[in-house]
Amino acid sequence: MLKQKLPSDIHSSSNSTTMIFLLFLFLSISHLNTAFSSHCSTATASKTFEKCMTLPTQQASVAWTFHPHNATLDLCFFGTFISPSGWVGWGINPTSPEMTGTRALVAFPDPNSGQLVLLPYILDPSVKLQRSSLLSRPLDIHLISSSATLYGGKMATIHNGATVQIYATVKLVPNKTKIHHVWNRGLYVQGYSPTIHPTTSNDLSSITTFDVLSGSAATQHNNMDMLKLVHGILNAITWGILLPMGAVTARYLRNVQALGPTWFYVHSGIQLPAFFLGTVGFAIGIRMGEMSPGVTYGFHRKLGFAAFSLGALQTLALLFRPKTTHKFRKYWKSYHHLVGYSCVVVGVVNVFQGFEVMGEGRSYAKLGYCLCLSTLIGVCIALEVNSWVIFCRKSKEEKMRRGGLVSGSEKGSGILS
Repeated sequence: MLKQKLPSDIHSSSNSTTMIFLLFLFLSISHLNTAFSSHCSTATASKTFEKCMTLPTQQASVAWTFHPHNATLDLCFFGTFISPSGWVGWGINPTSPEMTGTRALVAFPDPNSGQLVLLPYILDPSVKLQRSSLLSRPLDIHLISSSATLYGGKMATIHNGATVQIYATVKLVPNKTKIHHVWNRGLYVQGYSPTIHPTTSNDLSSITTFDVLSGSAATQHNNMDMLKLVHGILNAITWGILLPMGAVTARYLRNVQALGPTWFYVHSGIQLPAFFLGTVGFAIGIRMGEMSPGVTYGFHRKLGFAAFSLGALQTLALLFRPKTTHKFRKYWKSYHHLVGYSCVVVGVVNVFQGFEVMGEGRSYAKLGYCLCLSTLIGVCIALEVNSWVIFCRKSKEEKMRRGGLVSGSEKGSGILS
């Protein structure tokens, strides 16, 4: 009786897992749409600009007016503090879309007076490697004027969530209207030296390129957001759900005698597509790393390579699968189980690490994934208990039969001889 319920139990549990994961997918897409639905403003208390743009991270935005006749850019950056003793910075990188080389203006409370100050900094490679403190020095770009004010006027105070407006007038290179725009914020300032900013995904991707004449942003960041979404969804589905499901089917369906070899085809039909789709997600991750010079996630990257390598070894092992009567079959099975379970564990751990890297550690997307995984774990526990009940019952019957208490023809009948 218990054996006959196994396929239906797995089928219904798989349906539940699928429904929960579709909810997770919907929440992920909704979160992305919400991020792009923010609005910007062209008006400030002292000035009105022609164009504005909502920046993709940190709830920041920028407004500007470009004067083509003299290549002058009037700009206002809107940012928020994350600490009363923190800093907010904005800058332009003259050469490439990255932090290193940025000519920045950083606003923070003066250590002596507590009033808002704005100082210029050049972010050279030594700052990125934290070999020395960041010291203020004049910029080598044509900065005509700069200032900073808190939203709310003179009575405003610097606190967590306080909005700052950084104004700058810059003379650009003639006939060059695309600028590499960099911004960020940090928790502390030591003296007049801003300390390193947080290193979440949002903080490390606060860079964009846009044309000040047309107002159009470069597609690289939008492409990066889409790649990030596809990378996260693909890997969560494959490494985090499908591969564990494939392992579950192999462990429990193979004991259902009525299915015969069907369990193997179900197992292969889940694992192989999952691995190939997971390979696509892995390749997207490699591509994102190439598109983000200087942005590294060491632990997440190492786990990704480990999971992919284990998955590849597991797939290649199918080509060298001995026949059931071969003397090396038992060694192959041990290898297959060890590599397979290792791949599942590393993959699931890396999915959780991926949520942290993407700044989704407390998101509904992670909650949806946890519900999917917990459902699968619950199914495994139920099936494991069921397997042990069957195993113990068979062992007891076998022991009774060997003791002569049950005849071979009366196996399972419950009639004593």
